[in-house]
Amino acid sequence: MSRQPVDFVAFHAARQPERPAARDLASGLSWTYSELNRAASCCVSVLRSRGIGQGDRVAARARNSVQLLVLHLACSRLGAIYVPLNWRLAPVELAEIVTDAFPRLLVFDEPASAWVGSAAEGMRNLSMSELAATIEAAVPEEAEEPNPERPSILLYTSGTSGRSKGVILSERNAFFTGDNFARSADVTKDSVLLCDVPMFHVMGLVIGLRAVLQQGGVILLSNRFDPFEANQRIGDPSLGVTHYICVPQMAAALRTASNFDHRVVSRLGCLIVGGAPMDVGSVLAWLDDGVTVANGYGMTEIGAGAGMPLDPGIVRRHPSSTGVFPPTQEVRIVSSDGSDVSPGEAGELWLRGPNVSQGYWNRPAETQLSFTADGWFKTGDIGAIDSKGYLTLIDRKKDMFISGGENVYPAEVEKVLVACPGVAEAAVMGVPDARWGEVGVACLVLKAGATLTLEDLRAHCSGRLAGYKAPKKFVLAKSLPRGGSGKVLKHVLRSILEEGRLQTLV
Repeated sequence: MSRQPVDFVAFHAARQPERPAARDLASGLSWTYSELNRAASCCVSVLRSRGIGQGDRVAARARNSVQLLVLHLACSRLGAIYVPLNWRLAPVELAEIVTDAFPRLLVFDEPASAWVGSAAEGMRNLSMSELAATIEAAVPEEAEEPNPERPSILLYTSGTSGRSKGVILSERNAFFTGDNFARSADVTKDSVLLCDVPMFHVMGLVIGLRAVLQQGGVILLSNRFDPFEANQRIGDPSLGVTHYICVPQMAAALRTASNFDHRVVSRLGCLIVGGAPMDVGSVLAWLDDGVTVANGYGMTEIGAGAGMPLDPGIVRRHPSSTGVFPPTQEVRIVSSDGSDVSPGEAGELWLRGPNVSQGYWNRPAETQLSFTADGWFKTGDIGAIDSKGYLTLIDRKKDMFISGGENVYPAEVEKVLVACPGVAEAAVMGVPDARWGEVGVACLVLKAGATLTLEDLRAHCSGRLAGYKAPKKFVLAKSLPRGGSGKVLKHVLRSILEEGRLQTLV
């Protein structure tokens, strides 16, 4: 077997050393491919001097920066396992992850004791400022190219089920995730990607960054998402942004920012949305503004999967689709009895390919449950693929509930609710009911200044949803709890609902 993937930064440093590679927007500093390659080699030296070798975990809790990218690249070269930590998590949540991953080194932008407590005792520590200084003073050191099948990245899921799991990605997984995204999003050496998505998420760390750097393009790293700043940067001809990746909530924030101007934003080559599908109304609104928008399908365990073609005409014809799969991806839509369904029928999405994870860290039982012996990953997503290969997601398998013997997919109901004037966000869950077994409860976030009555909502659902699908109860929330990927944390929302902390419309 080929030793693919190769070190793509070293490759481009040899063939186009002076070409821009990365720019840190917070500091204003830029790196060519030659400089990025040297920094990664210097970081290898720094890590080795602190006893880091193959298989050791290096955990980092810090906001986006090129130095953080350099650390990730150095871990890859050295054979260490890079563990990016979600800085939005509470200390107790971070402590659980650190205990599970048991890193040999913690890298941070604020003292570890402040965010992980006693879980960091006995672990070596290094601040981001110290890392930058030691890289600057270090002598470049080469590392033997590690086996691309070995674990390289440990990404902890956002915990939509209430428990974070460490997803193991090899260098081969990461390479083909980047390759898949490059194919679907037309990433080339001339691409410039603005990355506001946190680098603790597969979208920020692997999907976008890998695709662009593998192709020899330019990464613009932002240390936070601010919709006003993002609009400015997207419209700045001196930056030349061609690609922007985000979750639907970020895309919505761009449009509501005070400086949104579709004439300026239309300079953007494409807007790629992942984490959850963007609703049809929003897709069409971006297209009407001259921006090519494309829903994509991916998750931590598979990286980049399907993606819409960057053709506005095709997107208009398939506005609810998350696209087609690349040729390296094998796909099945499976019924409850394990057989493949016919084209257009709904079932659970199973995937197999070089981008698919090896399994979960320290979770053999859960790995066996989700990954088959012959390499298929059971995504838990319910979807349908039409005769032309376009995927439409219906819902998460575990979110489906049964009312009066009929399957109800909350995502289908949520799409109808967010189309109601005055509704900004919606989350639907099934709750026990003596008569029907389960019925739907809709948690709504209203748009600023909007008021809606129970009658308004029922009238909107009537004729758009079958009676068994329409929610039987509506509650109001100021916001919906979300994980790092933008998905609603329904287990958290359910707890809030059970505690009676939401206003019920009567």
